Amino acid sequence: MKKGRLLILLLAMLLGVAGCAEKELPKLSKVGFYLDTVITLTAYAPDERALEAAMDEIGRYEALLSRTREGSDVWRINHAEGRPVTVSDETAEVIRLADEISDASAGAFDITIAPASTLWDFHAEKPQIPDADALAAAAQRIGWQRLQLEGNQVTLPTGMMIDLGGIAKGYIADRIKGFLEEKGIRSAILSFGGNIVAIGTKPDGSPWKVGIQDIDAPTGTSMLTTVNRGGSTVTSGIYERGFEQDGVYYHHLLSPRTGWPVQNDLASVTVFSDSSALGDALATAAFVLGEEAGMHLIEKTDGAEGLMIRKDRTMIWSSGAGSFR
Repeated sequence: MKKGRLLILLLAMLLGVAGCAEKELPKLSKVGFYLDTVITLTAYAPDERALEAAMDEIGRYEALLSRTREGSDVWRINHAEGRPVTVSDETAEVIRLADEISDASAGAFDITIAPASTLWDFHAEKPQIPDADALAAAAQRIGWQRLQLEGNQVTLPTGMMIDLGGIAKGYIADRIKGFLEEKGIRSAILSFGGNIVAIGTKPDGSPWKVGIQDIDAPTGTSMLTTVNRGGSTVTSGIYERGFEQDGVYYHHLLSPRTGWPVQNDLASVTVFSDSSALGDALATAAFVLGEEAGMHLIEKTDGAEGLMIRKDRTMIWSSGAGSFR
């Protein structure tokens, strides 16, 4: 009995020492520009080596999944003119997940939207509305069902293109989280633009605070604050990229059926989930579907909760989102 008590006491002391050691780790950050956004990795770690290696990993994933990077898996698919292309395990995994969400959302999320999305240049100094006939023709070349994936072999009909921008950031964020966990990181917050992924909680056990962008204010201004206890928080909103012309606001959230920006009462959709890849695609799909059908999609998706903010600043929370408020 005495030996048992002694072992328990020793174990408790060791755990206490380990806990104190983790709390005493310095808070370190690395910033980089990948995936067309500023990425900030913040972790409690003994040194910066894990964060530096993680940034290199992000660059490796970008080289695989970028639509514009010559030689990437996506570039090769888009330039194959209908011929089968063998891709990496990572690319195949992203496409497979995208296919599942396209199926669940009846095509509201569709990676084959590139023929239409490439006609919109929201980064231009003076953005222009694409020619309506050209956009209509592009919409005819959109359709996720026509993409074939067998193992690691992708076949896309001639004239079609894919763009993984609506899911790649989330996928990479998930992979980097796993990468850092393998390096021994137990407390971190990873910012990939609109995708926030956490590893555990803060060292003191409190949750991370994640601000939701104010739909009517400059970038970085929070409209409300949510909590993250080791999962993913993804927000997609019309304020991210867009321009106004003749009293109409044109934004980057396009309808796969028409190629035009979706016009509804929503300003943003936030998805809380374990998987940031799921949250990424689900936020887009829910926005495209609109308030009622979009929230229904979130409600029926296992492991996901959501928040919708209307243009009039009113909010709709999913039934199980209370733990994130």
